[in-house]
Amino acid sequence: MRKYLILYNPLANQGKGREKAEILEKFFPDSEIEYADLTAVKDLKELFVTTPEEVEIVFTGGDGTLSRMLNFMSEENIQRKILYFPAGTGNDFINDTHRTANSGPFPINEYLEGLPSVTVNGITCKFINGIGFGLDGYCCEESDRLKDKGKHKSYTAIAAEGLLFKFHPTNATVTVDGETRTYRRVFMAPSMFGQYFGGGVRIAPHQDRKNPEHTVTNVVIHNISRVHGLLIFLKVVGGKGDRYPKHIDYRVGHHIVVEFDRPTALQIDGETVRNVLRYEVQTAEPKKC
Repeated sequence: MRKYLILYNPLANQGKGREKAEILEKFFPDSEIEYADLTAVKDLKELFVTTPEEVEIVFTGGDGTLSRMLNFMSEENIQRKILYFPAGTGNDFINDTHRTANSGPFPINEYLEGLPSVTVNGITCKFINGIGFGLDGYCCEESDRLKDKGKHKSYTAIAAEGLLFKFHPTNATVTVDGETRTYRRVFMAPSMFGQYFGGGVRIAPHQDRKNPEHTVTNVVIHNISRVHGLLIFLKVVGGKGDRYPKHIDYRVGHHIVVEFDRPTALQIDGETVRNVLRYEVQTAEPKKC
């Protein structure tokens, strides 16, 4: 009989994390299954060490759960087979890997190697999807505020409201591999390892997380009016932002520094960081033959 340890986040999918995790039972018939609440695990590294090799480990949750997990793991842990099953609301990682929850759990070890890191407000961590600065950070901050009140609003609705009324664009300086450019009226300045953020917004349509150089894509949406910005955003959602070269600047690199002229919210794989003036992304060194 096969054995599985399912690590779940009870807070995922608006508090339905355990319920979503139990869907895995249909993929593992006639198996011995044990559940563990990730929020109650004190030492993830120790859990990996003490779990017998014959027990397969499965992570469930959304992008935020996956991001927190990889930051607690060691390189030795990643050598062990790890399965992942999406149980969040956005699941941008799943969109980028062309899977759905109906596809069932799948090994993710190949996606955990060579991840970039971000330094913000003195803290450095790895990320698996991207860094959103500006409107995207505002959307996550506003979503958190609504959740605290027991309310919910879609990312698209929050973004549209921010573009038309509430979010105030900034001026920005962006340096990619030593080349610095300045921008006015910046609405977004994300750096992406995958293509998606915001639960399906294809902000970096040409980014390839498996590219051998391990580069990331910086995207700056700038110098637009609010109404024009909304029209452009609707195209960006579908991955058609390159139709607007005057207002959307794509640059690819290994070392990216983004600086705003006033504090703005930022998100890392969907997790909000407030009052940010600057972030710095550094990619992993590509493996040498």
